[in-house]
Amino acid sequence: MWHNNRPSSQLRSFMAEKLVIIILNSSPDQSSELVEPIYHATIAASMEYQVEVIFAGRAGELAIRGIANKIHSQRKADETIYDLIKEAYQSGVVFKASKFVVQKWGDNVIAEVSEVVSGGYIIGEIMNHNVTTLTY
Repeated sequence: MWHNNRPSSQLRSFMAEKLVIIILNSSPDQSSELVEPIYHATIAASMEYQVEVIFAGRAGELAIRGIANKIHSQRKADETIYDLIKEAYQSGVVFKASKFVVQKWGDNVIAEVSEVVSGGYIIGEIMNHNVTTLTY
């Protein structure tokens, strides 16, 4: 049912078409909480899945310029969380931010954020049967 680390077409017909990762409860002060969701997004995108990461809540601050590049990733010595975001983006991950992020910290978002989304969009993605949602 698996071929080259990818599910067969038969198995894929039962799988979600998209992965949405919502980084909501992870604290920007704890880089160990941030590495894994971004890394998971990168892996899924490199496996050719459609992947979105939505920054929301306290973790939404990562979408603001100058924040993620000050947080060391703990994965590599000179790597920052922003480096991980750029790597994920280059792998095809689409980044979005909750509108409350912009209301709280302003609209000076990182270049990788393609869209500011409403709560309705987020709930719609969570409830969509073709989407698998992970929250961190």
